[in-house]
Amino acid sequence: MAAVLFDFSGTLFRIESCDSWLRAVLDEAELSLDERELARTARALEEAGALPGGAPPVRMSDEAARLWESRDLSTTLHRAAFTALSRQVPLPDPALHDALYDRHMTPAAWAPYPDAREVLRTLRERGVGVGVVSNIGWDLRPVFRAHGLDAYVDTYALSYEHGVQKPDPRLFALACAALDADPKDVLMVGDSRPADGGASALGCGVHFVDPLPVTQRPDALLPVLDLLGPTD
Repeated sequence: MAAVLFDFSGTLFRIESCDSWLRAVLDEAELSLDERELARTARALEEAGALPGGAPPVRMSDEAARLWESRDLSTTLHRAAFTALSRQVPLPDPALHDALYDRHMTPAAWAPYPDAREVLRTLRERGVGVGVVSNIGWDLRPVFRAHGLDAYVDTYALSYEHGVQKPDPRLFALACAALDADPKDVLMVGDSRPADGGASALGCGVHFVDPLPVTQRPDALLPVLDLLGPTD
């Protein structure tokens, strides 16, 4: 393989839990809920799919459904879609809906999977190009920098920057071109068969991982190194 492309959320990084997300925003606003109400509200936000990078929506209002399909095409659409989902859940202050959205873009809201650093570092040592291809509505580069992983990434192909969402092959093609790699010599690693599987249309190999919490997935990325074949 000349290069490996990775998805972001659920593949290299995992977003914090809804409970942690809500607690952080309430603390910042100097507001509080009793534990029972906090747990109920966090569960409602999770069921609404309001946490970007978390579970998909169980239910959606008509407005949220209208925004959902194109949410990753721009920063405006992304914020509108997820705050619409959040607003289905009553909060102590309406301003908290935007505060929750802002929180999810901070490095503190994300944790790399335990084996992410080892895999990315080994790819760099082997001279294998690395790209991140993500359906997203904001710049995730600061998350990589804050966690010390940006040095291992050669290029980013982010949907909102190009107006193209996975599984559209054009987003993967952009990353391959930036890495000067023939797609047939590229492996795409992701957690979504419908989205990340789009790379196969270019001839890329595809490998899937499960988007489990960080504590439950210590080594699922390590097989990527074996898929590259023996080193010289």
